[in-house]
Amino acid sequence: MNNAEIQIQFPRPGQWNKFILTAIYRDADGYIRTDRYTQDDMPADQAPAMQAVVVALVGMGEDWQASQVWARLGHVLRDYPFPPPDGAGEWIEAISLTVEAVNDQVGRRIFTPAQYQEFTITDPAAVAFFKYFITNK
Repeated sequence: MNNAEIQIQFPRPGQWNKFILTAIYRDADGYIRTDRYTQDDMPADQAPAMQAVVVALVGMGEDWQASQVWARLGHVLRDYPFPPPDGAGEWIEAISLTVEAVNDQVGRRIFTPAQYQEFTITDPAAVAFFKYFITNK
């Protein structure tokens, strides 16, 4: 585990409306906390960001369906349509998804941002979503 992580389990892969989200983080006293949420516990203002995660998972295709996702906060270089004028890049916060997926033949496989670029999410709403669940409480 990094300093904080979110795990999302889909009990029935491919049915994205049922999930268990587990936030693992250090609280203000330094203790590891584990908070669990289901789709029914999800705060309404966080639903759009959760939808962004689901959109990334749907992009995997029909052969593989996500059963579990690990989300971690990190930094990536901002994507520019052209090289920045001074040659230096800008680091921005991003969520990286690691996905365990299953297929119809009972196969299991791990997918990472190295294989699916959409598993690196730079949308500020997704970063805020992550921080909402792992903030010291």
